[in-house]
Amino acid sequence: MNARVLETIKKSAAVPSMPQVVLRFLEIMQDPNFDYAELVKVLSTDPGTVSEILRLANSALFGIRNKVVSTKQALTLLGPKRTRSLLLGRYLVDSLSKKKVAGLDMGYFWRRSLSSSVVASHFADLVLPRQKDEAFIGALLADIGVPILAEALPEKYGKIVAGYAPHAEPVTPDQELDAVEVTHAQVSAMVLAHWTLPDTVTAAVNLHQSAHPGEGAVGVVARILNASGRVAVLLCELPKVEVVAQVCQEATAFIGIDPSALLQLLPTIEADIEELADALRIDVVPSHVYTLIARTIHDKLAPAAAL
Repeated sequence: MNARVLETIKKSAAVPSMPQVVLRFLEIMQDPNFDYAELVKVLSTDPGTVSEILRLANSALFGIRNKVVSTKQALTLLGPKRTRSLLLGRYLVDSLSKKKVAGLDMGYFWRRSLSSSVVASHFADLVLPRQKDEAFIGALLADIGVPILAEALPEKYGKIVAGYAPHAEPVTPDQELDAVEVTHAQVSAMVLAHWTLPDTVTAAVNLHQSAHPGEGAVGVVARILNASGRVAVLLCELPKVEVVAQVCQEATAFIGIDPSALLQLLPTIEADIEELADALRIDVVPSHVYTLIARTIHDKLAPAAAL
């Protein structure tokens, strides 16, 4: 890792700035004994943030029958961790979508990140339930270093960012290191640490491209981010059957679950992606890929797992 390059990027305009109210919210949450009432008070100081939280709380994602009308009620419903994730996601979508990053389709970027976050939360339910929120926000922001590097170092990273597109050959960490001396995972982790996200999240994001991230909580979350990222690519494209089989088998093996578990999750994942996309105001193109993945797992992977 090149600390000098990371520090240069950190100080550049490429790193999205968060509203002061969100930064204060993140700061308060660093204290494990934070005062719930203080979070409500901070959020209530900014009418725009209050409006956004109420909109998210009343979205179809949470299926609330009675309309949520107060910040306290919304925070109680969502919980501090989920509120943090949704606020960061919403402000980042808004901030980065306004930028024109050469060579990067931001619509595809956010569809892939959003899909990864939903898949990660479901994978976490199976292998590490207590870290579900960390897996969700980690997956949502694991690749935030891609647009940041593309904007901060356009000449050097331009040829790399072209690989972050549908049906493109995946970019390796070694290619990034050769081009700019850091990986997008390192940049993502640096930015999340700057925003005071939990150490588990930043460390897992930093390791999510590693083939050997370890077996502790951080390592397991990193594995979840890696696996969910691979599946997310499938969900944002229309891959060949043999590719679906290989990716699903490798991704589920990496976190120690059977491919048939993914088959059971697909209907819920599809619905959650649509609802989260609506909450974060991201366009998701309807796809038949869920059917393709389900059929491939059923025909090619589930029978082998039963033997």
